[in-house]
Amino acid sequence: MAKPRNAESSQSIERLLASKEVIVVTGSGGVGKTSVAAALGASTATRLGGKVLVLTVDPARRLATALGLEAFGNVERQVDESLFVEAGFEAVGELWIAMLDTKASWDDLIVNHAPDSKTRDAILANKLYRNITGRFVQSHDYIAMERLHEIHTSGRYDLVIVDTPPTRNALDFLDAPERMADFFSSRLLRWLIAPARSKIVNRAAKPFTMVADRLLGAKFLTDIGEFFLLFQTLYDGFVERAQSVQRTLADQRTSFVVVTTPEPGPAGEAKFLLAELAKRDLSIGAVVANRMLPDAFVTRGAATSAKKLRGGAAELAETVSGRGIDADIAEGVLREIADRYDDFRLLAAQGAAVLEGLPADDAPVVGIPYLEDEIVNLSGVLELGEQLFTL
Repeated sequence: MAKPRNAESSQSIERLLASKEVIVVTGSGGVGKTSVAAALGASTATRLGGKVLVLTVDPARRLATALGLEAFGNVERQVDESLFVEAGFEAVGELWIAMLDTKASWDDLIVNHAPDSKTRDAILANKLYRNITGRFVQSHDYIAMERLHEIHTSGRYDLVIVDTPPTRNALDFLDAPERMADFFSSRLLRWLIAPARSKIVNRAAKPFTMVADRLLGAKFLTDIGEFFLLFQTLYDGFVERAQSVQRTLADQRTSFVVVTTPEPGPAGEAKFLLAELAKRDLSIGAVVANRMLPDAFVTRGAATSAKKLRGGAAELAETVSGRGIDADIAEGVLREIADRYDDFRLLAAQGAAVLEGLPADDAPVVGIPYLEDEIVNLSGVLELGEQLFTL
């Protein structure tokens, strides 16, 4: 297993979770990010106590199965304490789970922040509302930040762990509040709402609007304008919450955990993300390198043992042949293991070198090995948590 850059990495992980209110888990797709987020939450509930929420923004639903929940959505659900007991652990705290439901979150936003009931009902009834909020650029990313803001400011949880989309989308996740606020003060929006503000369309724009109406449907631009005119009534709230979210992310009580694997692609994405987080002066709490090979592969003793195993395969196979094992098959297996050693040694060395090249500053770099079994239940999640806390 790769050696952590900080010898006290497990203590650092524990201190990180004990001292923060928001942990944002991020990284490229396919590196085990959702599993790490769940493991951090579950282990916090068993080791540190308190009320912990894991909010998954990634649309993968494996987390529900792993934690014994048939389905979950915007409404937070508590993981049954009996599942911890079945896994051999005691939950001294509470673990809650929620998955971002984009449609429900937008509806909640309108209901909670519309200036009055008339505007609220008009937006929710608008025929373009469902389509636009579902397809709007960064709609998912923005509403995720709104959801984080609502949960964090509610004070319902001692720790909120957010599982974000893959790396470059994660940057959209970080920038979405500011971009949404910029949109509501943009020239484009003023142009879109102009027809709704005035029934008189200027002569220069008339040919364009006539073509748009023929192609897109009668009064298309007018309908768009009316929708955004209604939506603009939420502008002050968008800006205020966007600034609040930015303050939360930059606060000392928030930290980021970057997850990667030792392969060049994911490691390159992690390097990019770490640099971007540093550029934004956001706190990097830890780097988790998943699926690492053991350090033993790169030791001189391992190379010597592999060489001896290759030369003594026949003799070793004979020693087990009387136990119901075919000697020829056993010899072949032993030789294959010895012959593949160099491949594993190279991969282990490359993985260690990749981790050394990550710009994590003083954050601990925790390497966790391949697990024997796929994570399919709470026991597997907690096993992964043990790896994070004990390495």
